[in-house]
Amino acid sequence: MIVPTRQRRRLLLPAVTLTALGLATTQALAAPSATPDPRPHQAQHQGEVGTKHAKKVRGGGTTAGPAFTAKADAPGEDGGDEAENSAEGTAQYTEARTAPGVVAPGAYGAAWAQLQSMPRTGGSWDHVTDKPYDSDDPRYRDVNSNSSGGSGYVTGRITGIAADDDGYVYAGGANGGVFRSRTGGGQWQSISDKLPSLSTGTLDLDGSGRLWYATGESNTGATSYVGTGVYVLPDPKHGEFQPGMRVGGAELESTIIHALRFGGGKVWAATSRGVWSHSATALSGPWTLEFAPNPEYLPGGSKAGDPAAPYKNIANDIAIDPKDPGKVVLAVGWRGGDTYNGFYGKAADGTWQRVGALGDLPTDAANVGNVTFAVSADGSRYYAIDQSPAVMASDPDTGLKGIYVSKSGSPFGPWTQIADKDKLKNSGSALQDEGYQPGIQAWYNQSLQVDPADPDHVYAGLEEVLETKNGGSTWTVPGPYWNFGFPCWSIDPAKQTGDCSQTTHSDQHAVAFGRYKGKTSVYVGNDGGIYSRPVNGAADASGHATDWKSLGDGTIDTLQYYSVGVGKDPADRSGRGVIVSGGLQDNGQSILRAHDKVMGSNFGGDGADTLVDPNNGCNIAEEYVYLDMWVTQNCAVNNGGWKTDPAKATSYEVAPPDKDTSAARFIAPITSDPKDVNTWIAGGRHVWVQHKGYAIRSGSEWTSAYDLGAGHVATAVATVDGTVYAGWCGPCNNVGFSRGIAVGKTDGTGWHQLDLPVDGTLPNRYISSFSVDEKDARHVLVAFNGFSRTWTEGPGAGVGHLFETHDGGATWTDISANLPDVPATSVKVLPNGGLALGTDLAAFYRAPGETDFRVLGRNLPTTAVQQLKIGPDGKLYAATFGRGIWSFDLRRLGHGRYDEQDD
Repeated sequence: MIVPTRQRRRLLLPAVTLTALGLATTQALAAPSATPDPRPHQAQHQGEVGTKHAKKVRGGGTTAGPAFTAKADAPGEDGGDEAENSAEGTAQYTEARTAPGVVAPGAYGAAWAQLQSMPRTGGSWDHVTDKPYDSDDPRYRDVNSNSSGGSGYVTGRITGIAADDDGYVYAGGANGGVFRSRTGGGQWQSISDKLPSLSTGTLDLDGSGRLWYATGESNTGATSYVGTGVYVLPDPKHGEFQPGMRVGGAELESTIIHALRFGGGKVWAATSRGVWSHSATALSGPWTLEFAPNPEYLPGGSKAGDPAAPYKNIANDIAIDPKDPGKVVLAVGWRGGDTYNGFYGKAADGTWQRVGALGDLPTDAANVGNVTFAVSADGSRYYAIDQSPAVMASDPDTGLKGIYVSKSGSPFGPWTQIADKDKLKNSGSALQDEGYQPGIQAWYNQSLQVDPADPDHVYAGLEEVLETKNGGSTWTVPGPYWNFGFPCWSIDPAKQTGDCSQTTHSDQHAVAFGRYKGKTSVYVGNDGGIYSRPVNGAADASGHATDWKSLGDGTIDTLQYYSVGVGKDPADRSGRGVIVSGGLQDNGQSILRAHDKVMGSNFGGDGADTLVDPNNGCNIAEEYVYLDMWVTQNCAVNNGGWKTDPAKATSYEVAPPDKDTSAARFIAPITSDPKDVNTWIAGGRHVWVQHKGYAIRSGSEWTSAYDLGAGHVATAVATVDGTVYAGWCGPCNNVGFSRGIAVGKTDGTGWHQLDLPVDGTLPNRYISSFSVDEKDARHVLVAFNGFSRTWTEGPGAGVGHLFETHDGGATWTDISANLPDVPATSVKVLPNGGLALGTDLAAFYRAPGETDFRVLGRNLPTTAVQQLKIGPDGKLYAATFGRGIWSFDLRRLGHGRYDEQDD
């Protein structure tokens, strides 16, 4: 449907969430489970040629941290914005992996170690999404697409970049590992797949050319993962990372690493557990804890089990005086605010003390949050970005305190403010057209680097790419948020992006400078991948760059998929070709048709769950977030007519009434009956049913089969022949977590809650997936997220990840057998009677008649498998959260045990 009017909604602060893959504590402090993400991103085309996009921005919820309170606006509004991943979406992603309690460090490492000794089946996985992904594909410029925004080729979030003067560029995916280019960007090769963690905190080249890889994504949003420490690759131009290249011991395992800094022969690490240091030459021996403001909250401390523990020792960056490495300033503090937030320096007695004054750069706890430093190559300038918890709590449109410079080159200043949100807003920002200010997500978006040839030339990253060539006196925005609000923009597919130049994707996380064939370029990493331009590139009269180049050429795949769907391609004459589609973090919905050489994006915003008609892959149902569902019956290919006639739209909003922050999960479950593609189930507070399939045109066509109860929301749904299973949680936070399973009929009869006591057979953890026997709906498998009680301190955490019932849920049997203790995400009964299970570590297979599992195939990267689906081509498809979509030909497994055994 066409959005008739421009929508404006006030935004809220991020949920208080620290990243964890069952390794670090995660807790939403003083925040309900419905706090949205402050980013204005979802575009909706209007019904007239040339009119501006209306955005969908979620309102509602309350606080953002233990110390400050946000202003709420319009609770329960539908919609949201494209990058909600980093607030409520990320909080819920972590809840699923940690509830009902605190997860001890080492859980993931233990599971990975067990994986190494497990046998494998024969066969290999094939990489499906190894093609460029065009977010501006003109084929899909319809109602619910962001096409023509200007981001071009995208991949998943890039959180670390390093580059040298010989054309080598290294890019780190949020959960995709490290990729190397020998050509100044492009023709990428993965070089870290043998490591136990592919989560990127930062990448750095030191003075001797070694590449340092800090694992543990440096964003305190829960779609990121903690890491297993810091690794050093001595010869990055030729080698690959190996587990034995880890620096020190296990001290930094299960942490987030925000920054690595070098000085005085040491490497310093700013982590979620304080500031650590290590010799930069002798790489063995343990890391030294330099400073933790609240050490009693660290693992082993007297308050380690406190729900606030994850937020009590966060260090964001380190500034080392290039003229005197003994002078160091630590930027420490939780983005939502805490009494320990501030800058710290070493006193004469060797202790770390608060720095009282730094000039314009604030030092009080209320105004020091997420901080990024950068020093010029000649040591004459230090720069800093400061996000303020107080500003974030009081101003719904920004969290930025300012950008600052120390012209003495000392981290102790004096510092002078060179930009605030108003100065940046008036420098060509695209955000002001949307009613927001630069820095609205400064708690999540920060990058900063100084041109090595010019100490007054600086690239800064917030939501947009910013640039100053005169030390901050004036600024431009070479990488605006998008092009929709500019006079140059045109929706006409024939004009591609009109007269607007390509920009970068939004939400900046990394920046670096490098040279290739004698020319210097700047590289930026963001939620859409990696882009480059000449360091002193061309720009239009507004200061918007005209020479950005996307480096997402398809050889780098860090796409973070929540879901996947597969159906026959009606345009394929052979009858064998398929369409593969999936929902992505911050990169909409991808579509890959049978003979495409480039993927397209037919829905914008965040992509969530997906339904694809196996008999006609152009019939697609896409969930935006919170059950905001859209449907197309022509792959969402635009026909041009809708520009002047809304009735000619090819995408339709069909969200059930639970399209609401309080009535559905951020990624809410939807499914169809495998024996009747026209029967759909959607889970929010209610279990919704509709029988029109892809011909549905309105949310009013859903009926409520069952009310799960106040405060309860569905986490998984499945149906066969009119019988429905719905897993739910509520509360879904660690504190007070509860879960259940409701069973009933699509016609609303026979509904009841199964008896699942906390101390019973089934764990009191997040229910992630069902698989119902198509021959007998009383035969069901259920998968559980999180870690067992070995690692989880919480009521009823239980043991096991996969359970089976033959009597409709009256009794259950644990069939986890030899599975590693790691979050399980998706279970499928295969056509041969075997089982496939996706986890946060790998995919596993149990053959018919067997009890133990094997690792399923080879080549699948060690990253989270979010969803498994069987395609009409006989292949199993895996949506991974960091390395795209992969497929496995199930015929390789045969009908017995293991046709292609490979131990």
